[in-house]
Amino acid sequence: MLAAVQVSKEITQAATWGGLTGFQWAIFGAATAFIGGGMGSAIGITYVSNVASGILVEDPDKFGSMLPLLAIPGTQGIYGLITAILVTIFFNLSELSGFSGLLVFFACLPVAFVCCVSAIYQGLTAASAAGMVARRTEELGKAMVLPALVETYAVFSLILTIYLFTRIPK
Repeated sequence: MLAAVQVSKEITQAATWGGLTGFQWAIFGAATAFIGGGMGSAIGITYVSNVASGILVEDPDKFGSMLPLLAIPGTQGIYGLITAILVTIFFNLSELSGFSGLLVFFACLPVAFVCCVSAIYQGLTAASAAGMVARRTEELGKAMVLPALVETYAVFSLILTIYLFTRIPK
């Protein structure tokens, strides 16, 4: 039993884990979070932009009403950027063990995956909401609620990632 504890302690303090250093794992996690959020945001914004551009051709005065719907899928890219920056703030990357770096990587995954998927679906939801605003501009407030509900899960993923960062040994 004592030997197993000693091996476990050596593994958690190892400079590398799976051939990567703690620094490399942490940067891999930060990059994954940023890429996932950014990629999803780009796709989501494209979906709503396709619908909004058709509406704006018919009525250019609706641009102000369309802008919030166009912008909202971009927030997940911001969450990915925040996560990437927080990796450098929370951890001394040059001294991070391989095991802790791996934990940082795993802690970044909620933002990477949830923000990627939620931004895409938020774009689809915002595109539908844009159709609502095209017919009745005064309904923008109600239309914004629909994609905002999708946003909730992206926010939850950011909160979870930040919480997980606080649990990782420095």
